[in-house]
Amino acid sequence: MSMSIPYPMAKSPNILIFLTDQQRADTIGALGSASIRTPVLDRLVSEGTTFTRAYTPSPVCVPARCALATGQLPARSQCWDNLDMADTISYMEVLREAGYRTHGVGKMHFTPDHEKMWGYQTRDISEEGKPGDFPDFLRAQGFGHVLANNGLRGEYYYTPQPSQLPAHLHESHWVADRCIDFLTGRDPNKPFLLDCHFIKPHPPFENPMPWSFLYRPNEMPHPFQPVPAADVLTRVNRLQNRYKYKDRAASDDLAWRTMKAAYYAAISFVDYQIGRVLEALGDEIDNTLVLFSSDHGEMLGDYGCAGKRCMLEASARIPLIARWPGHFTAGQKIDTAVSLIDIFPTLTAAAGTQSAAPPERPGTSLIDIANGAHQGREVSSQFQANWMGHYMVTDGQTKFVHSAPDHRSWTFQVEDDLKDTPLDIAGPTALESVALADGNWKSHDVPPWPDDLDYGLLRQDPDGIEAMLETIRPYYQGSSQSADDGLKAITDHMP
Repeated sequence: MSMSIPYPMAKSPNILIFLTDQQRADTIGALGSASIRTPVLDRLVSEGTTFTRAYTPSPVCVPARCALATGQLPARSQCWDNLDMADTISYMEVLREAGYRTHGVGKMHFTPDHEKMWGYQTRDISEEGKPGDFPDFLRAQGFGHVLANNGLRGEYYYTPQPSQLPAHLHESHWVADRCIDFLTGRDPNKPFLLDCHFIKPHPPFENPMPWSFLYRPNEMPHPFQPVPAADVLTRVNRLQNRYKYKDRAASDDLAWRTMKAAYYAAISFVDYQIGRVLEALGDEIDNTLVLFSSDHGEMLGDYGCAGKRCMLEASARIPLIARWPGHFTAGQKIDTAVSLIDIFPTLTAAAGTQSAAPPERPGTSLIDIANGAHQGREVSSQFQANWMGHYMVTDGQTKFVHSAPDHRSWTFQVEDDLKDTPLDIAGPTALESVALADGNWKSHDVPPWPDDLDYGLLRQDPDGIEAMLETIRPYYQGSSQSADDGLKAITDHMP
């Protein structure tokens, strides 16, 4: 039960958080990407503060979102992969108890219970392959036959595909619609927290018409594939390329650029939806802390790799923009290293509920960082643990990476363009000394890599596809029926 604590609007800003899924830090036009169109995010860049060295605490969905919601690093929460989230307090609960009206829309990726409220008083639920409000909405609109409403996965995961939905029924549009419904129907006398979480541009790369043709492959920049790229790749890269069906696609430049065109289109479509939500916010925008970020990045062909999970910049670095006049300077760019765990203390500071940071929540308010505090600080990231552990620590200028299954460490110079430049540094660096103080950063016995080239290919068939396949069994099962009878049997059983 939420407590009703009155907070004057001038002291308690509204809070609106936009979170995309799997968006690289170099996909905003105003931040130097000449190939993508993001006019709404460009506006946020010009009106707010951009943190150009923002990193995910874990480069995969669930642990990144667990760290965002709880302010805890994976080493503390023990959530370092798509595992069960830590059962601890969230910023949503803190703000609810401070008198905020809390609402969440879209993909939260809560585990193990995807319908858990986690401090939201209400939610509009849309999760990958899970029951929820979005699938119910599609059924009500006559699109219940679309089993993969975010696109086909498995072997089609990185294959650009047209959406089976029109633009006004697409999940990105639906998320914006539900946010607008909340904004227009809320109590204007009470501050709100609205989390607006989009599932895109996370693959599958499916877009509605006409957004599918917004970008063309020949217009896309080439992926960054230095020679030799293999020197910085890890077992995590090899594993992910295998089950994403991309371990033999490193040299297919045109295919990567085709994926990039579809990926950029998904981002532009989300950008358009963010604009719709901000328009519904209206005059309240200057009394609203607006944050935009993503849970992690996407390799998108760089180094011949797809996916995330590794500590290369394209995977680990994320966009992060904050707009709140009087607290974040318009057009400012900050290169101090920051993390998603810094959002928890930022929100509590804005709401006036902050206290001394407990050791389990080591984040720092972005307001303080934007005002020049904590320069030179370090942030860390972790994927998996023990023999599969993959770790990173960076001050935003230099980055130390350790891969347990490869028994290797690297030191990189951090570049603006998401390129990782290896540094030949003799002896342990300051970052390495900090990193190796953690007992998990040690040598482990590692299982051998399988020789079977098809080992580990991921199957992610949509629920219900087996029943649909049964309807065409008369066609291919080799019965004595004539061809016409077989086709009639199919038609009779079609849904």
